[in-house]
Amino acid sequence: MSTHKSEFIQTLVERGFLHQCTDLETLDARAAREVITAYVGYDATADSLHIGNLVSIMMLHWLQQTGHQPIVLMGGGTTKVGDPSGKDETRQILTDEKINENISSIRQTFDSFLTFGEGASDAIMVNNASWLDELAYIPLLRDIGRHFTINRMLTFDSVKLRLDREQPLTFLEFNYMILQAYDFLELAKRHDCALQMGGSDQWGNIINGIELGRRAAERELYGLTTPLITTATGAKMGKTAAGAVWLRPERYSPYDYWQFWRNTEDADVGRFLKLFTTLPLDEITRLDALQGSEINDAKKVLATSATALLHGADAAREAAETSEKTFESGVTADGLPTTDVPKAELESGIALFALLARAGLAGSNSEGRRLIKGGGARVNDVAVAEETAEITADSINDDGVIKLSAGKKRHALIRPV
Repeated sequence: MSTHKSEFIQTLVERGFLHQCTDLETLDARAAREVITAYVGYDATADSLHIGNLVSIMMLHWLQQTGHQPIVLMGGGTTKVGDPSGKDETRQILTDEKINENISSIRQTFDSFLTFGEGASDAIMVNNASWLDELAYIPLLRDIGRHFTINRMLTFDSVKLRLDREQPLTFLEFNYMILQAYDFLELAKRHDCALQMGGSDQWGNIINGIELGRRAAERELYGLTTPLITTATGAKMGKTAAGAVWLRPERYSPYDYWQFWRNTEDADVGRFLKLFTTLPLDEITRLDALQGSEINDAKKVLATSATALLHGADAAREAAETSEKTFESGVTADGLPTTDVPKAELESGIALFALLARAGLAGSNSEGRRLIKGGGARVNDVAVAEETAEITADSINDDGVIKLSAGKKRHALIRPV
């Protein structure tokens, strides 16, 4: 493996974060001799980020750990427009109040990965509404719009995807790439930010910002992207039967998060240990070499390390202990995700497929039906094959709950109230 001048670039390469870079050699040399300020942008369309954002969050983490300054750019302004990259539909318009609530909620996630403060390498969180909301339309067209050609904008994947599929692309969304480029220019001016990082789908938007910085301010800026993370089966990472894997505990419990990592495919363990934990590389090499049933030990290390990073060591330990009780000791553990259901509903009877969906073990009623039909549904550890099966108060076990299972590794409790 080649050796780079800066610890930052070397770390990204060794751990598998680097996909593309506009000028890797120059950026590497600059990072070796001075503090680099870099940013990643996140739109506030929900009150939580999800596991698809975790690669870029970890990249900001390593940026700071190697002595550089991260900027978390929250898209208070761009969320009102909507990034068309990878989207088939126009994004729902959110109110300013809702966007600000989402940003406040998301900030708590970053506190787990970054140190915020006033120091040279301390992270800062910036809201692009602070400059985008103040823009006057005619000056923007005159000063910024002249640096963009419609011909080139039509070649970007985010635009071509919609047009090729004959899906509507609003003029509002078409302007997103201009606003994102303007973000980079503003951060360069305000915070001497020299590097934008993001997923591979952001490459075109990042290039726009670099070119705008050169043309409008004669600044030398850089772009760096991560690869699209897929599992060994080729599936997009983070997709589950129950939907997105959220990073806020209110959306996705620490236990479920631990289980998500515990269920990693054997072939992905080493790669995910590098990307999503801070374990030393020699320890990762040792874990990745485990064979047979011992690979489960590596998966538990992955699950506990990743969960501790996000939710803290205590939550990770509790999730691991709950899992051990549930799977290895055969008892119903208190730490399992729990859904309260009125006892009156249970006395009347609830369709099992609907209960699976309510408990988060299936993404919808139809997915619940498929789970039952495929033989993956269990009630109190007993398989249920009848697609129309109903669950009643008779199913309440000695612990006063009903244990539902989706396959061998995902469980939830129904608690009558």
